[in-house]
Amino acid sequence: MTPDELLTTTRSVRRRLDLDRPVPRELIEECLTIALQAPSGSNRQSWQWLVITDPEQRAAVGAVYKRACDAYLESEGAAGKLFAEDPERSAVQQRVHRSVAYLGDRMGQVPALLIPCLQVTSGKLSDGNQAGLWGSLLPAAWSYMLAARSRGLGTAWTTLHLTYESEVAEILGLPANVFQAALIPTAYYTGDSFKPAPREPLSSVLHYDRW
Repeated sequence: MTPDELLTTTRSVRRRLDLDRPVPRELIEECLTIALQAPSGSNRQSWQWLVITDPEQRAAVGAVYKRACDAYLESEGAAGKLFAEDPERSAVQQRVHRSVAYLGDRMGQVPALLIPCLQVTSGKLSDGNQAGLWGSLLPAAWSYMLAARSRGLGTAWTTLHLTYESEVAEILGLPANVFQAALIPTAYYTGDSFKPAPREPLSSVLHYDRW
């Protein structure tokens, strides 16, 4: 794939994750090695990466995720309830809603779950601006997802489990100064094609010099 193709066709994969095919540990580590080339503030590299492949651990995290996902799907902000006044866009949102529900029921069955984390030396997150802090982790997580896509793996970015972050931290034995950023299910995908997703035109979100 060309860089442009990779960047425009890396989709959130939920319904087409292969739940039966194991993902080799060395393949995940290869993707993470690439991810570690991403920038971080002051080159601190304070990221930590937890890969969950043990069936019991996956099931435990999956159960928490399902609880959070069910609550989200019932909320007013759920994907399927957005843009109801626009039939075309609403149809897209309904598909997203169904795919979120599908993954919510099966998260614990995905062969590998990746949780990118930040280790904070002070032991707590700042009450002020945290953009730089999380900005030192999220590019690396996205690099992981791109590397996975280029190797035939599907991923999805979700943070729903963070509603119960402390419960998941206890399941995983995380120290008190380690904070989770996301949950990224990782599996081979079924099917053989991805295409750019429909997006609002650039002109609707672009500003020059001032709003």
